Amino acid sequence: MKAVSAIFLLIISNFFMVFAWYGHLQFKKWNIFQGKSIFYIILLSWLLAFFEYVFQVPGNRIGHQSNGGPFDLFQLKVIQEVITLVVFSFCAIYIFKTDKFHWNYLVAFFFLILAVFFVFKKW
Repeated sequence: MKAVSAIFLLIISNFFMVFAWYGHLQFKKWNIFQGKSIFYIILLSWLLAFFEYVFQVPGNRIGHQSNGGPFDLFQLKVIQEVITLVVFSFCAIYIFKTDKFHWNYLVAFFFLILAVFFVFKKW
């Protein structure tokens, strides 16, 4: 159950992260915050990043072995990276509508799945 809770919190965290890191690139397209200074946009991104951490920190704490979770640090990091790319791809394609998904992205994701396999494999 801790694994599911940790992963769920990391998924939510990543939606906030994508909007904090890349959402401002869409503001012009969406006619939001036209004419605002870069300082204003940075503050807005920091506000979004705050919520990223509100979910990311407990997700990592719940998931880490030192708190009774099933994952070590390397496993948490690899899980985080896979979640980041999946959430980013979803947002880029369906929310931002800026990019198309190409075959080479599938190849890259395949290698990430291999990374997950290797980080969880007990040799």
